[in-house]
Amino acid sequence: MLRLIYTDPRFYLINKSPGIGFHREADAPGLMDRLREQLQDERIWPVHRLDRVTSGLLLVARSAEAAAELGARFASGQVEKYYLALSERKPAKKQGLIKGDMAKGRGGAWKLLQSQANPAVTQFFTFSVTPGLRLFVLRPRTGKTHQLRVAMKSLSAPILGDALYGGSAADRTYLHAAQLKFQLGDAAFNFFCPPDQGEQFCSAAFAAALAQAGDVSALPWPQWNGRPASDWPAAAD
Repeated sequence: MLRLIYTDPRFYLINKSPGIGFHREADAPGLMDRLREQLQDERIWPVHRLDRVTSGLLLVARSAEAAAELGARFASGQVEKYYLALSERKPAKKQGLIKGDMAKGRGGAWKLLQSQANPAVTQFFTFSVTPGLRLFVLRPRTGKTHQLRVAMKSLSAPILGDALYGGSAADRTYLHAAQLKFQLGDAAFNFFCPPDQGEQFCSAAFAAALAQAGDVSALPWPQWNGRPASDWPAAAD
C-alpha cells in the first residue's frame, strides 16, 4: 500500500508499506509502477529509496528540476532522516555512533568493515519498550545500501524480523522511516509519520516508548561542524 501523505507542486510524500520493492520483479509491479498507476500515470521521478522490508516516508519529485534539487540535497546530507527500529537485544550503550566501510557479503547481505575509506555513518539512541524489547532511533548520516540493518547487526542488536541479518522471526521487519526534514527553495518542511503496521509497532508499549523519545529530531544528536564523515570519531557517547 502507498498512502499519499502530502502534496506539493514539486513533490509527493508517500507512506510506504513494508513488502513493496522498488523495482519490478517478474510480474509484480515495482513501487514507481504502482505509484504512477495510483496517480493516473502522472510523470514522477524517484529521489531516494527504501528497502522492500522498510516502511515509511518516501519523497518522489513531480518534475526533473525538483528531482535534481531534492536528489542533490539527499546526496549532500541536507535532508535529515530519522528511522525507528525494534530489537530484542540490548546494545552495550544507550546511544552512540556506528562507522565503517561496507562490503557485499553472502546471500545478498552486506557487512561492516573496520576500514574508514568511505564509511557508512549512523547515530542512534535507544529506549526501553518492554523487558527484552528496545526502540532504536536511528539517524543515518550517509546513504548506503542496507546501512541501518548492517549497523544494527554490528551492535549485536539485529532488527526484529530481519532474517537476513539475524533478527528474530516476526510478522514484519521492524524498521520504519519516520521523519524527514529539509529545505526546498524558501520553504522548510518537517514531516513525521509513526508506523502503523506490525503487532509490536501498534502496541501501547511502543506508543509509550515513542512518547518518551519525544520529537526524535530534537534528541541531542552530536554535531561535528560539517566535517566529512571520514573525519568523524570512531565512537561517540
